[in-house]
Amino acid sequence: MNYYKSSKKTYETDEEIKELALNYLDKYQPSKKDLRLYLFKKVLSDEQSSANKSIILEQIDKIIHQLDSLGLINDDLYSEIKSKNFLKRGYSLNKIKMTLSQKGIGSELLKKTIENIKKDNEDPDFYSAIKICKRRRIGPYRPDANKEMFFKKDIGVLARAGFSYDTSVEVLNIDKKELKILEKKI
Repeated sequence: MNYYKSSKKTYETDEEIKELALNYLDKYQPSKKDLRLYLFKKVLSDEQSSANKSIILEQIDKIIHQLDSLGLINDDLYSEIKSKNFLKRGYSLNKIKMTLSQKGIGSELLKKTIENIKKDNEDPDFYSAIKICKRRRIGPYRPDANKEMFFKKDIGVLARAGFSYDTSVEVLNIDKKELKILEKKI
């Protein structure tokens, strides 16, 4: 005996797909690409043929266009909010660009977002690198006896976080007095 109901719900009409999209938008603030991918995965089941995939994609694109025209989904706003959150976390500008481009943000909007970050903050990479050092307890936050021994390792940590070599060296060579002054600006 099978006591379990099938957990797969079929979404066939535009209204059902739109309701699914609205429920997702209620919980999350996705980009258009994220919403499209989510809807495609939810709506498509393994049993459907490839001929139906194109019809499903057309339905999803139509619904996303409707939501965009209503102002419920907006990549400009998404890009602005995400970039500010990433900057607070200590992401470098390179990492912000990469992450937003993976989320489906276009190159023109990316340029505009990065220009806004640079306009609002003076040297955002420098202060983000300090945040990374503080969180990871590297560079100027290490005991003075260990600084030279771990210099290459700390450069590698900052490089993987997307910071340039010059910025990394500048941050790692900050002394304790300067660091206290700079922490107040963060």
